[in-house]
Amino acid sequence: MSEYSQAELDEYANDADAWFKENTPSDPGFMLPLTFMEVGTDQQFDFLRDWQRKVYEAGFLGAAWPKEYGGGGLHDDFQTAATKAMRKHNGPILPNAIGLNWTGPLLNDIGTHDHKAKYLKGILNAEDIWCQGFSEPENGSDLGNAQLRADRDGDAYVLNGSKIWTTLGNYAKYMILLARTDQNAPNKYAGLSFILTPMKVDGVETQKIRKLTGEYGFTQTFFTDARVPTDGLMGEEGQGWKVAMQTLEYERGARGGQAGGYSMTEPDAFEILKLVRKAQRDGNPVLDDPVVRDQLVDFLIEAQSIDLNNKRGRIPDLVQDHPMALPLMSKLVWTEFAREVNQFAVSMQGSKSAYYVGDPNATDDGIWTRAYLNAFSATIGGGTTQIQHNIVGEHVLGLPKSH
Repeated sequence: MSEYSQAELDEYANDADAWFKENTPSDPGFMLPLTFMEVGTDQQFDFLRDWQRKVYEAGFLGAAWPKEYGGGGLHDDFQTAATKAMRKHNGPILPNAIGLNWTGPLLNDIGTHDHKAKYLKGILNAEDIWCQGFSEPENGSDLGNAQLRADRDGDAYVLNGSKIWTTLGNYAKYMILLARTDQNAPNKYAGLSFILTPMKVDGVETQKIRKLTGEYGFTQTFFTDARVPTDGLMGEEGQGWKVAMQTLEYERGARGGQAGGYSMTEPDAFEILKLVRKAQRDGNPVLDDPVVRDQLVDFLIEAQSIDLNNKRGRIPDLVQDHPMALPLMSKLVWTEFAREVNQFAVSMQGSKSAYYVGDPNATDDGIWTRAYLNAFSATIGGGTTQIQHNIVGEHVLGLPKSH
């Protein structure tokens, strides 16, 4: 939908606001995850999957995706309005993050008709959960050195190897997989292919990884002579690095097309203000300390700047000098901000910060300590903070690539 009236958008926005006001669930009686990387129990997963399905069926998810594949066929502004209403009413996260934010946009951009018809609606209604198979245990951030083999045998690839940090891998029906299809390629990048891979086949096993917080969410996935159809190949064989780099652009916010909603709760600096107002240090209010007040104001300013930069990035005339600067820095800025805000909140609690979720002595039921510990996963996933600095330096500032 390219043309629409302001009245149409206003009506849709009002409908979204009314729907989320009425239908956003209250406290379910158990701890909900702050991000999709923390969905560690069946109870959490079932609740969030049901929530995503309801949002989709109400018409407030995938509003801008093609109508013929299950989307709403509307302009992006409609989905922006729906997501704004979801945030206003503090809706839970949407769990199918990799499908909604990475796989779906990729399929819409370069997928075949058959790919779109097969996968897109299942992504939106959470029937088909997706995970990502990029990182490997022995290669860390060296994604181009992926060693999982995909040997072609007729109309199937035979997979052998493993992937790690496959978020929601134990619940996923499909994986976006970067695998080595040519062992004799002239360079490591030329031998990789990008395959849409079913998870529920013989030879694919997942093992949950327990995190520092005691929660789960990540898995390691093992492939042992697992046969998957070749019709899941995206692009040409050997072009996997190019497809993977495009996928990472969606993950890092440098390319649009996401379905809407959100898969991570944003740190609320104003909630920190409430915490600080009741915090004590040596019997005195923490806010009496001018250094603390200065830090708090800095966080409030940064939170506002992140919000304004997100809006600015959608206005071409305001970013024409460096169009990709804000998108490429958004992941770096947001994840580090979340870590710093939560670290500040923990420091305000003094010795009480040692109490964790479930302890009766914990401040706000330990939510700040939990959020701080979980914040590190976002500074690693999608490229570490160090890698993000390199990306900004090379692609925005024009600095030479380091060796």
